Amino acid sequence: MEQKNIIVEKSLDFSIGIIKFCEQLEANKKFAIARQVLRSGTSVGANIFEAQHAESKADFIHKMKIAIKEANETLYWLLLCERSETYSTSSLKESAEELVRIISKIILSSKNKFGKAMFWIGLSVTTVLIYEFKIMVM
Repeated sequence: MEQKNIIVEKSLDFSIGIIKFCEQLEANKKFAIARQVLRSGTSVGANIFEAQHAESKADFIHKMKIAIKEANETLYWLLLCERSETYSTSSLKESAEELVRIISKIILSSKNKFGKAMFWIGLSVTTVLIYEFKIMVM
């Protein structure tokens, strides 16, 4: 049985919600805001999805950082819509905030694992250099 990737699923659900919200905005001729919300809101999931096939840990972290920036930008646009008192954005805002929290934890966890890996790589290189130095001195 294939295990579902929770962050990918949540970001896809969020993107669908964003698309529906933007359709509502466009129906009310709010084209400029709709474009901004659609671009940043769907970019969150696109970057998360792309990160799943990153070339390295550093590339994965970079793509997830872009995703969190896009989620924060989307929050900004949703707050603007909310303050206009015309549109209800509470469920989308909650989803965006949840994605920010999850992505933040993923980034921190990945950095910790990445940092430990770099430490061990550095340690092994240092050990090799010391070993080579001893050979040359003798």
